[in-house]
Formats: sequence, C-alpha cells, structure tokens
Amino acid sequence: MNATSTLAAALPDAVHQSQQAFREVLNALSRPGQVCNVGPALPGVALGGAMARLLLSLTDDETPVWWQQDDAPSQYWLRFHTGAPVTTLPELASFAVVRASQDGLNLNAFAAGTATSPEFSTTVLIELPALHGGAPTQGRGPGIKHSCQLDLAGLPVGFWAQWQANHAAFPQGVDIIFTCGDRCLGLPRTTRVQRLERV
Repeated sequence: MNATSTLAAALPDAVHQSQQAFREVLNALSRPGQVCNVGPALPGVALGGAMARLLLSLTDDETPVWWQQDDAPSQYWLRFHTGAPVTTLPELASFAVVRASQDGLNLNAFAAGTATSPEFSTTVLIELPALHGGAPTQGRGPGIKHSCQLDLAGLPVGFWAQWQANHAAFPQGVDIIFTCGDRCLGLPRTTRVQRLERV
C-alpha cells in the first residue's frame, strides 16, 4: 500500500460517495454480521478503502479522532479534508482508528456515554486482515433474525472477553466497525457474542 501523501485527494464525488458510505455503515450497524461494500482504496492514501471513506464521511471539525498507531501522514490527510482533530486521549475520541495487528486494545479506555446520553460514546474502527477465516463466534441481538456467525480474522488478543463486558454495560458502551479493503461489518453494543467450538 502506498504511503499517504499530504496532497492525496479525498472522495472524487464527495457528496454522493459520502452519502453512499454513510448508508453502508448504517446498514452494517443495523444488520450485525452483514458485510457491506463501502468502496475501493483512494489513490495515495495508506488506509483501506472502507476505512478511508468512512473517516471522510463520518468525521468533521467537532469529532476528535484517536489513532492507535502514530500515523502522522494519515492524520494530516484526514484533518486537511474534514477538519477532524487528533486526540491522544481515547476517552475524548468520537472515533478511534485501530489496526488489528497491534495488541493493547482496551475498549474500557474509550468514552462509553452515559445512561441518559449513550450516544456520546466512541465509535471504534478496526482494520482487519480479513472479515472471515478467524475463530468462529455466534452473534445474537437486534437486527439479527435468529443468529449470525462471525469469524473475524486477526482480532486483538482478548478482544471477545472485552466485548462481553462492553455488551453487558448496555446502554453504555462502544460500537465497532470492522473494515477490510473495500468492505465493512458492524458490531453494535447491542450484539451478544458467544464463542463456538471448531468442529
């Protein structure tokens, strides 16, 4: 993947492509386990297509972004196009950008909202090597007819234990958007996940 250039462009058709990305992420969060196509990589941007397009579509100058990896070029690129400020404090972030290959993810560090205002929580975007091929889990909850199987690959160590605690804190807690390449998959805090044994 090419390094991000400070001159890298944003969405070629900002209005329509931003609306498309917003629709896809709403669809992903309202139908957990369903993979949605957000769009291909943007030239010169060192983020997957879905991650880059979602950040461009969801952030603005009032949504601080926390980056697990110190990625100054990508941070500058996003701030140039949307005005999104960088925060080094995860509890102040509206959005968090995480690379799954990195350990040390702590969901408790992010804003969980309050019982009366649960919407004031962090949305965590996690870029995975693949949305399939990992350890099988089963999801249940709103937006899922009976159950769905999730087999996300490359999750941070201890992720599902953290997720169970996050789900138990409902209505507080974080929501997660997994991305890989041009696709995304939503995991809202309402989804209960159970690990499955491999056959």
